[in-house]
Amino acid sequence: MISDKADMEMNPQRQTGAAVPAEPLTHPCRPRSRSPPRYWVRSNSYQTNPLRDGVRRYLQLPADQTVLILHAKVAQKSYGNEKRFFCPPPCVYLSGPGWKLKQEQIKARDLGETGFRVCGYMGLDSMGSSLMETQKLSFEEQPDAKGFGCAKALYISDADKRKHFRLVLKLFFSNGQEIGTFHSKLIKVISKPSQKKQSLKNTDLCISSGSKVSLFNRLRSQTVSTRYLSVEGGAFIASARQWAAFTLHLADEHCTRSEFPLREGYIRYGSVVQLVCTATGITLPPLIIRKVTKQYAMLDVDEPISQLHKCAFQFQGSDRMYLCLSTEKVIQFQASPCPKEANRELLNDGSCWTIIGTETVEYTFSESLACVREPVSPVPLITALQLTGGGDVAMLEVQGEHFHAHLKVWFGDVEAETMYRSPKSLVCVVPDVSAFGSDWRWLRYPITVPLLLIRDDGLIYSSSFTFTYTPEQSFIPGQQVLSDVPQDSDRLLDSIHQEFTRTNFHLFMQN
Repeated sequence: MISDKADMEMNPQRQTGAAVPAEPLTHPCRPRSRSPPRYWVRSNSYQTNPLRDGVRRYLQLPADQTVLILHAKVAQKSYGNEKRFFCPPPCVYLSGPGWKLKQEQIKARDLGETGFRVCGYMGLDSMGSSLMETQKLSFEEQPDAKGFGCAKALYISDADKRKHFRLVLKLFFSNGQEIGTFHSKLIKVISKPSQKKQSLKNTDLCISSGSKVSLFNRLRSQTVSTRYLSVEGGAFIASARQWAAFTLHLADEHCTRSEFPLREGYIRYGSVVQLVCTATGITLPPLIIRKVTKQYAMLDVDEPISQLHKCAFQFQGSDRMYLCLSTEKVIQFQASPCPKEANRELLNDGSCWTIIGTETVEYTFSESLACVREPVSPVPLITALQLTGGGDVAMLEVQGEHFHAHLKVWFGDVEAETMYRSPKSLVCVVPDVSAFGSDWRWLRYPITVPLLLIRDDGLIYSSSFTFTYTPEQSFIPGQQVLSDVPQDSDRLLDSIHQEFTRTNFHLFMQN
């Protein structure tokens, strides 16, 4: 049986042989790492089939293809003939060993290497299919083997009356084969940065602790001189080509660089903050964020920070030293005091940054089981899990986006009976733990398996979620294990369990 009280515990990690509580536990969880656990027991031979063998090979060596879209949370509207290009520009990264595997497949069909080149178009979600209204992306390979593309000329005109929109990315191989269509998260449209004192009632424009931001500098308000704070080779740089997303943490005023206790809430001017690069984990020393007005740092302002505000970052404990760029380098600049106004310090152009919130959406899929001809989209995204029932009738609701009737939920290399409810919900029967090993009746340690979604043509969609089976009772030292178990008992009990859960599953769906 399964305890309802502990069903949704989110920290399943335990060591083999450690003491296990008497209360049984079976629960979904979300690990920190995307790497799938590889410590479940190989299934019984009579349950194997070609698809399952392929899934097992995939779990041992995932050949994923990942599409990562980075973009700003807000976009400033253009008026008349002007074109206010989105800043920072939306970026796309292609990563994973599956892209190289796809290249080898195309070469094997004698299409040549040019047939593998990935190209794409990005535009707004209401532009239709006209390529005149979209921007073509060409991907260049970076030193880390990732493909990188950037849409620098996208904008939204005043003829578009929407308050929110999404970006649409369409990817193709250069031989004309469509890869798929991918969407960004919602982007809020604003007319111009708010110059009024920001109120926490309008949280759409406020920046909270733990959110992701981008910083850019525009010398003398010239678009061509825009540079973005980024990280390259383990150092902070000012790049005219690529931008990085940083997690902005509200830190304690007495924090140090090596250890800073984080706080929740919205960021205000005068707060001590920590900037951490989301890609590399590299961090700057503790900084005090200041409001900038006409190139002056305002020392006595404590209002909430808003999107596209001008701000400066003073190194905590320093003598008026500020984060500054000089061409492509990031340096420290010492501000000049104002004798007549003690609450102001004069900055240079390189010390004035514009701050904006950013979003990231990641799509991961694998064509390693089959040569997929259809587009991989829509790519389903799992956002939450909800366990219902227990024992032999445990049901798992998978919540997310872009679900359809051609998807099946897999627990590791075991397919679960799946029912499609809606584009945001799938319900499945939790497979019995016996599917993962013949010694399941004497299990004394947790088994964690990754959750996958597999399309009926063999396309795999991995996720960052896992499911953990735990023992039904604690191990008692000296306990004797029955040895006179019939050889066919596992198969008999498994068939009984499958029939029982199938009946209850359909009753559950009808109710």
